[in-house]
Amino acid sequence: ICGCDRAREQALGAGHPASHVFQTSGMILSPRFYGHEDGRQPGDITALGLDPSRPIALMMFGGEGSSAMLTIARLLDESGLDVQLIAVCGKNERLEARLRSVVRRLPMHVLGFTSDVARLMRLSDFFIGKPGPGSISEALAMGLPVIVECNAWTMPQERYNAQWVEERGFGIAVQSFRRGIVGAVTTMLDTRRRQEFVERVNGYENRAVFEIPEILEHILSRST
Repeated sequence: ICGCDRAREQALGAGHPASHVFQTSGMILSPRFYGHEDGRQPGDITALGLDPSRPIALMMFGGEGSSAMLTIARLLDESGLDVQLIAVCGKNERLEARLRSVVRRLPMHVLGFTSDVARLMRLSDFFIGKPGPGSISEALAMGLPVIVECNAWTMPQERYNAQWVEERGFGIAVQSFRRGIVGAVTTMLDTRRRQEFVERVNGYENRAVFEIPEILEHILSRST
């Protein structure tokens, strides 16, 4: 079961018969990540200590966080850009503490591990993180353009994800957060440019969570 054209081509290229290869519209996601059209309430944002009238980026790097989050927060703090951050540090308590101490100007809500990512995405305008298939898919399902990094240190299996994001116009892939994050966020803060990204994201519909049960039912019916 393949979540994109490239994965299907790889499966066929590996010698799997076409009758055993199934393509879905994306990666399977929790149903929590559907229904972002419900919008966000200003009170939910002020409860985080943020301003509902200013753009918000959700920054997240998996369950253990990443030191890249410190670099990004410092650079955005120094840039003077009119942006706010929600920083999800996962189980990395040391990172969480350091983030709280290094940022001086940038409005930022810092938290550790949470299962409430869908709600936080609903409160945000774009996503910053690693090019993992899960986080990218969740962000897109919630209508968020993405900023990711792709270079020689990116895990090989994740590099195409960044390429796919740029090819589809769903966001920006920088070679280095250190050198490129300020420029990428500047682009996202341009209302017209961000709306272009949002329109492309909203034109992408991932229905894998509904498609895969039908595929499995088809496979089981053939085996009886």
